[in-house]
Amino acid sequence: MYSELTSEAVELLQQLIAIPSFSREESDVADFLERYIEIKGYAVSRKGNNLWTLSPGFDTSRPTILLNSHIDTVKPVSGWIQSPFSPRLENGKLPGLGSNDAGASVVCLLHAFFQLTQKQQAYNLIFAASAEEEISGKDGIESLLQELPKIDFAIVGEPTGMNMAVAEKGLMVLDCVSIGIAGHAARNEGENAIYKALKDIEWFKNYEFGKKSDLLGAVKMTVTQINAGTQHNVVPDKCTFVVDVRSNEMYSNEEILAEIRSHISCDVQARSTRLSSTATPLENSIVRNGQKLNLTLFGSPTLSDQALMNFPSLKMGPGNSARSHTAEEFIMVEEIEEGIEIYVNLLDGLVL
Repeated sequence: MYSELTSEAVELLQQLIAIPSFSREESDVADFLERYIEIKGYAVSRKGNNLWTLSPGFDTSRPTILLNSHIDTVKPVSGWIQSPFSPRLENGKLPGLGSNDAGASVVCLLHAFFQLTQKQQAYNLIFAASAEEEISGKDGIESLLQELPKIDFAIVGEPTGMNMAVAEKGLMVLDCVSIGIAGHAARNEGENAIYKALKDIEWFKNYEFGKKSDLLGAVKMTVTQINAGTQHNVVPDKCTFVVDVRSNEMYSNEEILAEIRSHISCDVQARSTRLSSTATPLENSIVRNGQKLNLTLFGSPTLSDQALMNFPSLKMGPGNSARSHTAEEFIMVEEIEEGIEIYVNLLDGLVL
């Protein structure tokens, strides 16, 4: 039923893969995709390297659904056998940088948008291709959303095997500093900043926040970097370490930061508190419709542009998250066909 759309989507994905589109360097791929959508007869708006198009007959009295995925990629890791920018389709398998994360979602959402807008729906649709997702940049979806009409729901395309992530962990990175007093290591003098930091590091290792999520579990804190000392015979007067915090929807990042500061002695600064955990009520009509289609619900431990959306959303797309950012990243043609079909079946005729 969707073979023609699938062929078009696969051809488009091959063309997108062939254009390097690292974060903050997406202009060429945005140019190409903008022309592609315009050739299909839709008006395209653009801000920086973000672009979007509205369904024909857009009516602000109707609810609006956003279909969004990102066009930026990470840089290729070592280990690619062929060029990551030379996609060759073999036996239904399409390798290439960004094929799985998240080019397949981009082309599936776009062709579902084309299909769904062939007839009047009870809602408006916006297709948006955004930049800087891989670095959570402020010139990505956060900037784009400022230009869009009110959004009532969003589908964020990321590789989930077309299962529905109705909750997603947030992220907060902490820079911690313990201050001591320098002294000669051979004498009993000074105050060792490493020893002071160890007490706080032990707290991060063992502390458990009280509220756990059914979908996301507990808040997770991991010390990932540490630095101290100038040479072997000097008691260090400063020790810095970094903590990766993955929040659940039971706490805001600000609440977690306040709790941390109340327990430890070192100075703690959050690089940002903007990447919050999200959760969509299971009684939402789109979520319920997905359950009727036997789509699995889950909570995602990984971050996406969902974190920057202040309206209900779910994360779902073709592919497998384990392939992302790896050498020989790939997508299967059958996954693209399934993606288009599920997106259309999920939304066609829906009443929000």
